[in-house]
Formats: sequence, structure tokens, C-alpha cells
Amino acid sequence: GGHGVSEVLTVMEPSQRNTETPSFQYAAVPVDSSGRATVFRPFSLSSPHSRAFHLAWLSLFSCFFSTFSIPPLIPVISSDLRLSASAVSAAGTASFAGSIFSRLAMGPLCDLIGPRTSSAILSFLTAPAILSTAFVSSPTSFVLVRFFVGFSLANFVANQYWMSSMFSGNVVGLANGVSAGWANVGAGLSQLLMPILYTTIAEFLPRDVSWRVSFVFPAVFQVITAVLVLLYGQDTPDGKRKAYKDRTQLEEEERSSFVRILLDGLGDYRAWILALLYGYSFGVELTTDNMIAGYFYERFGVNLEAAGTIAASFAISNVASRPAGGMVSDLLGKRFGMRGRLWGLWIVQSVAGLLCLLLGRVNSLWGSIAVMWVFSIFVQAASGLIFGVVPFVSTRSLGVVAGMTGSGGTVGAVVTQVLLFSGDNVRKQRSISLMGLMTFVASLSVTLIYFPRWGGIFCGPSSSSECDDCSQRLLGDEEEDDDKVVISGRLRPVC
Repeated sequence: GGHGVSEVLTVMEPSQRNTETPSFQYAAVPVDSSGRATVFRPFSLSSPHSRAFHLAWLSLFSCFFSTFSIPPLIPVISSDLRLSASAVSAAGTASFAGSIFSRLAMGPLCDLIGPRTSSAILSFLTAPAILSTAFVSSPTSFVLVRFFVGFSLANFVANQYWMSSMFSGNVVGLANGVSAGWANVGAGLSQLLMPILYTTIAEFLPRDVSWRVSFVFPAVFQVITAVLVLLYGQDTPDGKRKAYKDRTQLEEEERSSFVRILLDGLGDYRAWILALLYGYSFGVELTTDNMIAGYFYERFGVNLEAAGTIAASFAISNVASRPAGGMVSDLLGKRFGMRGRLWGLWIVQSVAGLLCLLLGRVNSLWGSIAVMWVFSIFVQAASGLIFGVVPFVSTRSLGVVAGMTGSGGTVGAVVTQVLLFSGDNVRKQRSISLMGLMTFVASLSVTLIYFPRWGGIFCGPSSSSECDDCSQRLLGDEEEDDDKVVISGRLRPVC
């Protein structure tokens, strides 16, 4: 019956809205009452929805490429700058620490100025940071550069926010999964391409110059994607940033509501649990990206290019595995409601933890590569499943919740990096198994997530109308009429 409700509400809307948003009439894709696409077509460029999707993943792709362009060249850089093992791991930690703060800030920024501008500003500001890798001369400056380059990973929050404003609830998990999954491939491609780029340049220039020159490429790439986002992107389906708000609202009201949005998000315990879960899916993935090439290089004695290729294959499986997580989330949501999404998340993340535990125990090269591949599929799919739940936590504080969850990922990466992989004599096998165990334990927290309106893993929705009211409110129902339409159009068909 949810469909009928949304139709009734559409009839009740003020007529001015129809005159203001003619773009929905000739949209190339079917849309819901608030203009969000109800289908996801990744290979089309026709609608503003598809254009936003391509700009979002490409821009985040360039940020991943920049952040992970440094690890594959670390053997060269550290012999040149005489970096100790602990300086290298400190720099790895710094690259994630940078993105904790920027991701936290990114959510509220998207709520204020929209995901398109936020994303472009970030890319412009962090491009000089990756370029300055060329001028690094000491361990301290190396750590600082990685810290500032890490800021660019906050683009992820803008990416997921943008997809959630463009795609309806029935496909938002898939849209989030594909745009983040394709972007994550940047981490893998840079592990593959940077060594090749370096060796090519080294044929013409001295060694200590050529690794520096290599970093011009990621910096330029990042600027180009930011320009494209500004030229061709729009924040919402109808092109106005305030699509779902009454446009006559006063600026002061905006500011006071900003504080409310922030407190609403921070006060929601589900956002904190999702942040923890993300710390042990995406955070574990980042930690693995950072150390896996070194692990195969040291433990199995493979050469630089081979280690880079193995590490790249870990990140490149994101093309399929993270979108698969989002897709599974949407399918389970359609079939079993919110409980399906939560069960799927719990199972996939637990399996990822067990596979990671196994990775540290396997003693053969090919056995390790095989376990690493299966592990990459599960740990990345878990990230997709988490962002299949995020858009449902709070309509009003979507940016804050996405930002908290995103930061959770990098906090998790910092914690595992510091606890398990820093210092001069780390036993990586043991650390990898411990990381798997921590993932398995963290995934149990899914059982604590409960939505009054849709239930949780073990219990169904609360039937009392009183509580239904409070869950309505939780989804932003005390706002303008327009918001009610957004909710019915986006959330009802799914659960």
C-alpha cells in the first residue's frame, strides 16, 4: 500500500512544485515523486542522475589514485630518503588520520553547500599536496605529505551523499556500491601504474629525480576531475540544491537547523554502530592496501612489480565486489525489508573476518593469493552492504550519518595500523590473523541496530502507533510536507 500513499501525497503537494520542476517530465529514466531515479543505469549518460554517478566515481577514483600512488614506490623513496620502517608505517597511519577529520567535516559540508561543490573544493585543495611529494626531503616532510594527501579520501562522503540524493531507496544500495566500488579501483590501478610510470621516466632521468616527477601525473588527474565535476554536475535531480526544502526559508533558520541536523546525526546510536562496522570492513581494506605489497615482497620474496600486481588485484576486485554488496542489500531489502539488509551485512562481514584470519595462517604463495582474493570479495561487499543501510538511518541528517560512517572507516584503518602494523619488527602474519579476529567480533554489533519502523535482526517492527510516530519523526517527518513525500517515495517501496 505504500505506493498508494505516495500517490495521495503527490496529489496533496502544492501545485507550484510542478511548475518549478519540469525537468522530471522529460527525464530519461523513471523517477519517484522527488525526482530520484528508480532504476540504476551505469552505462548511460543521458540523465542528470547518470551524469552525477559518473562524475562522482571518477572524482573519487582520482583521490584514491593519489592516496595510493605513494605505497608502491616506497622501496625507492625510502632508500632515497633513508626512511626507517617505523617512519614508513607512521606515514601510512598519517594518510588515514588526515581523512578522519576531513570525512567528519565533509558530511555537514554536503548538507550546507551540496555534494558537487564540496567534492570539487576538496580535489582542488589536495592536488597541491600530492604534487608536493616531488619536493619531499626528510622523513618528517614525507609523513606530512601523506597526512595532507589523505584528506582527499573524504571525497567518498560526497560521493555517497550525491548518490543518495540522486537514486531512490530501491536502488540506492547498488548506486552507492558501484560508485564507491569503481572509485576504489583507483587504489589498485595506482599500485600497478606508478611502478611502470617510474621505470619509464627512469630511462630518461636519474633515479632520484624520476620518482619525484611521477607524482605530477596524479596531481593533474585530480584537478581535471574536479573541473569536470563543476562543469557537468548538479546536486539534485532538478538542479537546485535545496530541492526538498521550502525555498523561501531564511538564512538564520538554515543556521539553527544546521546545528539540529548535526546533533540529530551525532545522537543516533545506529550511526555509531555503522561507523564501527565500517571501520572493520573498509578500514581493514585500507590497511590491507597499505601493507599487502610489502607483505608478499618480504614473506615470499617476490619482486617489486609482482608485489605491486598482487596488491593491485586486491583493490581491483572492487569493480564487482562492492557493487555486489550494494545489490545484495537492495535485493534482501526488497524481499525481507530492513531485517534482510542487516542479516546480509552480518553474514558477509563475519565471513570476511574468518578469511582474513586464515590469510595470516597460509604458508604458500599461491594459497595466500587465493585466500586474499576471496577475502577481498567479502570485505569489500561488506562495505557495500553497510552503505545499503546508511540512507535509512535519518533523512534529515544523511550527510552527518554518511560522514560519521565514512570516518569510522578511516578510524578503523588507523587503529589496526597502529595496533598491529607499526614499529620496526612487526610479525605481519600474526597481525593479519588478529585483524581478522577483530573484524569477526566487530560484526556482532549489527545485532544492536534496531529501527522502530522496520525492526532489527532478531525482532520485527514495534506495532504500537505511539512508537510508529517516533520512528516517523526520526525519518524527518516533522519537517515540511515536501519531506513527507521524499520519505514515502523513497523508503516505503523498499521495506
